Amino acid sequence: MNFLQLSQQILSQEIAALELLSTRLNSENLEKFIYILYACKGKIVICGIGKSGLIGQKIAATFSSTGSPSIFLQAAEALHGDLGILTPQDVFLSISNSGETDEILQLIPFIKSLKITHLSLVGNENSTLAKNADCFIHIGVENEISPVRAVPMASCLTTLAAGDILATALIHLKKFNEKDFSRLHIGGSLGRKLLTKVADAMQTQPLPVCDRNDFIKDILIHISRSQLGLVAVLDEGNLLGVVTDGDLRRALNDYENANFFQLQAHNLMNPNPKTIAATASLSEAENQLISLKINALLVVNDENKLVGAIAKHHIK
Repeated sequence: MNFLQLSQQILSQEIAALELLSTRLNSENLEKFIYILYACKGKIVICGIGKSGLIGQKIAATFSSTGSPSIFLQAAEALHGDLGILTPQDVFLSISNSGETDEILQLIPFIKSLKITHLSLVGNENSTLAKNADCFIHIGVENEISPVRAVPMASCLTTLAAGDILATALIHLKKFNEKDFSRLHIGGSLGRKLLTKVADAMQTQPLPVCDRNDFIKDILIHISRSQLGLVAVLDEGNLLGVVTDGDLRRALNDYENANFFQLQAHNLMNPNPKTIAATASLSEAENQLISLKINALLVVNDENKLVGAIAKHHIK
């Protein structure tokens, strides 16, 4: 068996399933769906079972982590007492590829009795579930990809994609940003990067600085001591520019040895150094380092005075 060819075939079919989902999205219906979620005064209760339930758990987690309180309700458990978690302020979001999942259909009378808005991600627009939902998104596929047709694969992908669409729309509507995200992700590396300020992780000693008139020999010493690959050029405490080890290598190629060692900082420096505020988050610093393709940034305070330097190895 050619597994590379099989893999490419599977990916092509999955792409086709997502493209089909894109063509089925209806602007008016999608907007109604999203604004119902946005207007929810309680929580979004996502209900499913089996593979749809597993996707539902991921969607609920994404909603909750991005400012839309949500929980997952396993359909079978709901029939045996867990329905008590529902309140009239909630929105009920069911997930079923067939639209005929018995455990979910049994919940419909209770949902209606509470007058809870019922949304659905459903794979059959003519199904019982679709007909009983206040609004639904058609996530059905023409081919599940698997040689065993009953194994849900492509439909799981389209359901997941629909959840991402909804979550992203809510992020925009709620103007949810990185600071909001950081308050909900306080643990691990991600939480540290979002909550920790540059001032708390930056290097201050030895701080790589030199005078504008310092010669190459002094610049080399400062760069070596700091292990940051740069030195800040100051004039009476004011930041004039930066000299990096890359600047030194380029100068070495451009000048004869005798002339090279006569160069001063102001001859080599970049007068527009890349800086970041001490109050910025480590996440912001990391993003800037990656986008600029550099290893370190000079850190300045509110008065634009040099107070430190932050490098990739400071961000863990």
